[in-house]
Amino acid sequence: MTVLRDGALLRLTLVRPDRRNALSPAMTEALISALTEAASDDTLRAVHIRGSGDDFCAGADWVATNAADRRPRTGDLVRRIPHAAHRIIELVHTIQLPVVCSAQGWAVGLGCNLALAADFTIAAADAVFWEPFLARGFSPDSGATWLLPRLVGLARARRMLLLGEQVSGTAAEQWGLIHQSVAPTDVDATADELLARLADGPTVAIGLTKQALHYGQHATLPQSMTQELFNLELACRTMDFKEGLAAFSQRRPPGFTGR
Repeated sequence: MTVLRDGALLRLTLVRPDRRNALSPAMTEALISALTEAASDDTLRAVHIRGSGDDFCAGADWVATNAADRRPRTGDLVRRIPHAAHRIIELVHTIQLPVVCSAQGWAVGLGCNLALAADFTIAAADAVFWEPFLARGFSPDSGATWLLPRLVGLARARRMLLLGEQVSGTAAEQWGLIHQSVAPTDVDATADELLARLADGPTVAIGLTKQALHYGQHATLPQSMTQELFNLELACRTMDFKEGLAAFSQRRPPGFTGR
């Protein structure tokens, strides 16, 4: 995996094209480390995750994780996955920076859920989103049973999880699974345009809004509005809030600094 600082953007590229960018244990650790550091970096304003070559990510590499000559101890998955696949999804979901994924080719299992956990996913029209867990004989992980029903409803979640239905980039946009599908040649340019827009925004307010949206998924309306009040109190103390008011009164575009 490569980690590139591009101004206020953090660009993370999964580099293992010969395995469709399946996440080995080392890649998983690197991705977790990069996202953990980004979460406390006040100079960053957006995160971009993409795959190298023809695919986004074929999920966790079970071959690399489960060596043929070593039988895991009982409870190995329960001990290991919360600090690996599940930790990646948690970080993408909770980091108070906007996360954009560019998806082409296959987005499978953990790779699919990584794209779904992002705030925005730009996918090639012919990309394939697939949750193959049951086809491999085991139940889903990495947030699939939480993300899918909230994004596309139970009926379509069942189609993807119980029947293993593969969903194209075009259908994924129509279902509300992702932000946008575009021609394969337009994925990078479209993602960069969106990243630039997000990086120019009021970063603190964006992070607080992201947090409130997730909180509201399991809260009542009064609870959500109370949370909004606390977030608003914080947002109104930022320099970007003052800039937004000044720009409005002066009838000009705001120049947010992310502070």
